[in-house]
Amino acid sequence: MNQSLIPAAKPIIGDEERAAVDAVLRSGMVAQGPQVAAFEEEFAEQLVEGRRCQAVSSGTAGLHVGLLASGVGPGDEVIVPSFTFAATANSVALTGATPVFADIDPDTFCLDPESVRAAVTERTRGVMPVHLYGHPADMVAFEALAAELGLEIYEDAAQAHGASLHGRKVGTWGRFAMFSLYPTKNMTSGEGGMVSCADEAVARMVRLLRNQGMERQYANEVIGLNVRMTDIHAAIGRVQLGKLPAWTARRQANAAFFDEHLTGVVTPPVADGAVHVYHQYTIRVEASERDRMVTALREEHGVGTGVYYPIPNHRLSSLEQYAPAHELPQTEKAAGEVISLPVHPSLSQEDLERVVSGVNAVAKAGA
Repeated sequence: MNQSLIPAAKPIIGDEERAAVDAVLRSGMVAQGPQVAAFEEEFAEQLVEGRRCQAVSSGTAGLHVGLLASGVGPGDEVIVPSFTFAATANSVALTGATPVFADIDPDTFCLDPESVRAAVTERTRGVMPVHLYGHPADMVAFEALAAELGLEIYEDAAQAHGASLHGRKVGTWGRFAMFSLYPTKNMTSGEGGMVSCADEAVARMVRLLRNQGMERQYANEVIGLNVRMTDIHAAIGRVQLGKLPAWTARRQANAAFFDEHLTGVVTPPVADGAVHVYHQYTIRVEASERDRMVTALREEHGVGTGVYYPIPNHRLSSLEQYAPAHELPQTEKAAGEVISLPVHPSLSQEDLERVVSGVNAVAKAGA
């Protein structure tokens, strides 16, 4: 195979981002400052309908301080999916609360509201849906469930910048929501996270917790952390935010091409009323065929792929102490069947055609 590898993900960092960083370095103010404040305001306006946003050093930090700011702690339970990155459950455990795992919807890969209902106990404080791969979770159902049972909603929107359901953006449903700004996400700040807050009380507590428990220097009000975002990272994020709409449209166009041309695999459906932003384009194949297909795509066709996530969280050694007594059949099935194909905005038409040709040939060879 002499072709260059099409990577599964590819951060896009250009001259505008470099110039923005250089301007910050020349200013002499590189820690949290005016760039962070401007990034928070712009992110709020463009992605979460004006909700107050607070920038932090990573997505995981955003989940952690968001939960703490919401009052989650020892004795509480928060229901989370097992089919996602471990940061979701980790953030709950780090507060001293207990992550409780529920199953997923097989079409969207997102938390299943009925499985959540079955997992609720007298200790349940809230539920944390993950808008996995860029598809919004069923927030209408979660909003109704939370109102019925007196639960709070916390959104893990790490992969879903700009996604929406029935015209309402993700990040606007929960008491707080977290967006990751890691390099492989739909937009990046180099590293970082953004916390969208439902009210000023939560926003202020996030500000305190991210900055050693203080808003004014040496006037510490609570025991806090140091999870601030720097102006360097915020400057990158501001440039990327301006590019996000075009990049999202490109991801959606790439996904539409795959929908039309892929054969022999299960392509990802989109729920009614949902806007999918395709952080990942995730297909399903027979579990017995997955490893062969991943290897063949790379070695024979030069197509990189990702498997997110092969080990459900409740079976990780770090989190197995929280494993539920009941089975999570859709989680286990998805973990064995998923393959994420390149869908990022850097793909050329030739790349798209090579991905389709490779997937269709490899799937046919295993039929």
